[in-house]
Parts: sequence; C-alpha cells; structure tokens
Amino acid sequence: QVQLVESGGGLVQAGGSLRLSCAASRGTISWYAIGWFRRAPGKEREFVAAINWNAGRSNYPDSVKGRFTISRDNAKNTVYLQMNNLKPEDTAVYYCAASSAYGSVSNESPNYDYWGQGTQVTVSS
Repeated sequence: QVQLVESGGGLVQAGGSLRLSCAASRGTISWYAIGWFRRAPGKEREFVAAINWNAGRSNYPDSVKGRFTISRDNAKNTVYLQMNNLKPEDTAVYYCAASSAYGSVSNESPNYDYWGQGTQVTVSS
C-alpha cells in the first residue's frame, strides 16, 4: 500500500510553468506505475500523463503532449509533472495515482489503486 501527497500547485499566468510533485508519505512508489489526472469544475476527470515503474514508458493525451513531461525519482520516492506553456484550460485539481500494474501507462482511472488528495492549478489569461 502507498499513500500519495501532491504539491506544487498554484496560480500562474498563461504561458507560465509549474512543476507538480507526487510524493509517497507511506510506502514506496518504486513498484507502481504513476498517473496524473485532473478534474476541472463541471467536467469529467481527465487523464494527463502516466509513467511506468522504471520510467521506460510514458503516455500523454494530445491535449498536453509537448507541453507536459512526467518523470520519476524512485530514490526520492517522488514523481514529477513538469507543465510548460500553461493555458487557462489547464485549470483543474490535479491528482496523482498509483497502479499496481507497474509496467503499464494506462490512461484509465479504474486501473489505479491509490490516489492523492489533489493540488489546485489555476492558470489566468
């Protein structure tokens, strides 16, 4: 079992950058694939990025490809989401999640077993 805590959210102007962190406060992320999802007000939860256990594979939807980069440092028990060229439509609560299918880079939330509490990202125009 792993407990996840997100940080790094905040308010940024359009075109700016933020780096989100997903740290394990209990357990280790080493044997989990990690995904990032987001939920904007009034919208469905949306897949943002995923990385497998050894960072050999990653996955992004077209909406963030080329702007967002997921990475991990298993020694620090942390996964990162670097977000560049942010747009107002990126405004949402961002969640990280851990999947026991450690080799996968799934874009489907039911495939993830443990979730953090989320961190708010607001992009002003």
